[in-house]
Amino acid sequence: MAVTPARTPLIAGNWKMNLDHLQAIAFVQKLAWSLKDADHDFATVEVAVFPPFTDLRSVQTLVAADKLPLAYGAQDVSEHDSGAYTGEISGAFLSQLECQYVIIGHSERRTLHGESDEVVAAKVAAALKHNLVPVICVGESAEDLELHGQAAVPVAQLRTALAGLGSAADIVVAYEPVWAIGSGQAATPDQAEQVALQLRAVIADSLGQDVAAKTRILYGGSVKSGNIAGFMREPNVDGALVGGASLDITEFSSIIRYQKHVGL
Repeated sequence: MAVTPARTPLIAGNWKMNLDHLQAIAFVQKLAWSLKDADHDFATVEVAVFPPFTDLRSVQTLVAADKLPLAYGAQDVSEHDSGAYTGEISGAFLSQLECQYVIIGHSERRTLHGESDEVVAAKVAAALKHNLVPVICVGESAEDLELHGQAAVPVAQLRTALAGLGSAADIVVAYEPVWAIGSGQAATPDQAEQVALQLRAVIADSLGQDVAAKTRILYGGSVKSGNIAGFMREPNVDGALVGGASLDITEFSSIIRYQKHVGL
């Protein structure tokens, strides 16, 4: 019988359009100090932050200078490498900033910027080309939920995003039900688990069982210190993509340290 590889939980903070580069420096320093004071083991739970583009160089410099065990990434990437694309950010630029991750297909990008599943797929390919790990966001709206059920839309979104990728693809998937983001009303742990289970099946079908076994699937949508442990008890939920709560150092640190303050 094949041994299932252990998946290191990932707690990721998406700052969205918040914190300038000076605020980012102060925030990352305080977050690192808070976790160090709490004896957090980064090998047990990985921590990543996703600042705005303008903060990334400052975060890179701080992380490198102080040898902080924090990962970081960008909130979006262009599907193009270079050229006449005003305002776009190439994966090559992010790679030079030593970003490990990039969020792709967040519901706000899909809704506010009209990004299609095909655009998301092109961005996933661009990220992988530049050795960035794409955090592929999928999720259904309240209307989708009523019309198609909980898993149909995220499954279709992920299937398109993975089309044409090789079995060596290193990815993270984030299930973010749109109806839960910022609403204060999270999905239940069982709902998250059932969708994550189907998403893992899509990964297995698209990229193979080995990739599916090692790929981390995160839950996002009104994640708080009070509900994170319930999600993390589920076998197919491997972490969280945290929005608003990631801007509160005390709350975010508590989410990261879910193993300490709640028995699992």
